[in-house]
Amino acid sequence: MGIYLLLPLSLLVGLSLASQVGINAQLRSVLTNPLQAAFISFLVGTIILGLITLIQGDKWFQPGTLKSIPWWVWCGGILGAFNVAMMLFLAPKLGALLLAISIMCGQLLASLVLDQNGWLGYPKVDISALRAIGAVLVVIGMFLVIKR
Repeated sequence: MGIYLLLPLSLLVGLSLASQVGINAQLRSVLTNPLQAAFISFLVGTIILGLITLIQGDKWFQPGTLKSIPWWVWCGGILGAFNVAMMLFLAPKLGALLLAISIMCGQLLASLVLDQNGWLGYPKVDISALRAIGAVLVVIGMFLVIKR
């Protein structure tokens, strides 16, 4: 797939994330606890993913698969729980735009380092002047949004 076909999908994910945080924040307001809301969100997501996986009919695990997984890969679930819980905590305090752009700034900084070093399975991509300028512009945008 070409990049111009993949970018709209990425934009759709961004729209989905902003909506998900708002929906989960509404759940949080009913439950009064961000961890409870995050749990419900993950529970529903787990059920949906489990059903889709069952419908696909693929084998769940090949023999020896679990033993071959590095211990640190399990941290993905921990990071997911942390991210959803923190977004639920921060959403009513920051608003949708400031929350989204501040998260994006954190993602940009981490992504620059991950790409530069080719860590976590990402292709190694050096930090060019244009990439650095693009990241700086997003950070500047965050500070403009803070001024409201």
